Amino acid sequence: MIIGVMLAVVLEILDTSIVNVALPTMMGNLGATVDEISWVATSYIVANVIVIPMTSFFAAAFGRRRYFVGSIILFTVASFLCGAARTLPELVAFRVVQGLGGGALLALGQSIMVETFPAQRQGTGQAIFGVGAMLGPSLGPTLGGWITDVWAWPWIFYVNVPIGIAAALLCWSYLPRQRPENVRKREATDWSGIALLIVGISALQILLEIGHREDWFESNRIVGLSVVASIALVWFVVHELATEHPVVNLRVLRHRALVVGCTCGVAMGIGLYGSIFLFPLFTQNLLRWTSWQSGVAVLPSTLMTALMMPIAGRLVFRLGPAPLFGLGIAVFLPAVWGMSQWTGQSGFSDLFWPQIGRGMAMGLMFVPLSTATLRALPPEDLLQGAGLYNLFRQIGGSFGIAALATLIDHRGALHHAYLAESVSPLSEATRLRIAQLVSGLQQKGLDPSDALAGAYKIIEQSIAAQATALAFRDCYLIVFCVFVALIPLVPLMRRPPTPTPLPEVR
Repeated sequence: MIIGVMLAVVLEILDTSIVNVALPTMMGNLGATVDEISWVATSYIVANVIVIPMTSFFAAAFGRRRYFVGSIILFTVASFLCGAARTLPELVAFRVVQGLGGGALLALGQSIMVETFPAQRQGTGQAIFGVGAMLGPSLGPTLGGWITDVWAWPWIFYVNVPIGIAAALLCWSYLPRQRPENVRKREATDWSGIALLIVGISALQILLEIGHREDWFESNRIVGLSVVASIALVWFVVHELATEHPVVNLRVLRHRALVVGCTCGVAMGIGLYGSIFLFPLFTQNLLRWTSWQSGVAVLPSTLMTALMMPIAGRLVFRLGPAPLFGLGIAVFLPAVWGMSQWTGQSGFSDLFWPQIGRGMAMGLMFVPLSTATLRALPPEDLLQGAGLYNLFRQIGGSFGIAALATLIDHRGALHHAYLAESVSPLSEATRLRIAQLVSGLQQKGLDPSDALAGAYKIIEQSIAAQATALAFRDCYLIVFCVFVALIPLVPLMRRPPTPTPLPEVR
């Protein structure tokens, strides 16, 4: 059963990032523009985020096992159809279906792991789940690049089919029909809540996905999405707190452990997805590495995360979640500081140890945070709490990527302007550097005018590269500050009580 659940979780998270490296190839094959092809990734994430908070509602309506296995089957069928798609509208439509199927797998999978493992082994259960949750974003670009180069882009979807079939068979055969004791069948469907959630979350997620490309509030579309998201989400919160049978029971946020977990989950999303987003941009744009080299360079960090998860799982109930999570922050901060010191002359060895530190820290933080957040909830609130916890982490990742992408451009332009001010023909150092470059280019056979133009071009490229490196430094320092802000929350993480076993309903 555990193998089946983890296969489903890995598939869902892997497909969030695996398509990104194949987008340029898809763009050529499908005749799409950059903005059009980006919807292949955006549509999946939007559908995913919509379903996550409604997981508890659907599980109560259809039964946990039927809904979980049905979601795996829907995800698998949609994966095959994505690979078979021959036009962009077909691919985007099937990606939406794939996201609707995959959205349930994360929250349901985590709640199943909480219910399956006894309290004294809960750290082990969350470690197993965390391996899939943390490794998926890291392995996605590497695996996607390899599949696209060796086979073709449809195979990044076709490989899901046999794995999805295996996961569905294992879960149907071994997953007990077990639900929390107090889950009740709702007498009325909260259609208003569902509509508001779909509109609000869709507008927010699309805003975060395309905001950078459209220069944020300079675009009328972004302004419109902001207004729609604000009105719909505020109305949704008010409606859900007032209705008798809400589609998303926001009252579970009365538990302090869940509030702390969701807050830290946002930061974890920024740290995980943000650092993974920045690393290939830095290595490919500044160091001129290939996508394969960049993907391979992430593997040591990924393996370190996988190594630390079981260790943290064994220690969490001995030491408590707060010391382990605090240790994770203590490891993460110097690792991110080291990343902020990277330059255009950094080599593999300079990048290696900060990446190792990031992987170790993520392994140390994920297990105690998940354990302290979910194990403290009563059985009837577990699935709803898992949905909200994963939703906040996902939104944190989307917000982090959107903010960091904007910062790279804005800070890069700012640093470029400041650096260019100091490079003046009136400066003695600048004249000497130009003379050296002209002399070197003339020795390679260029005439004086071409050599002078080439010297100016080299200086401009040097300024641009330095400005980009400084922009990445600023982004990593922002991530550093986010985790510094988490330090006051560490003492609020309490050792969860030992719950009574859940009854099995057959």
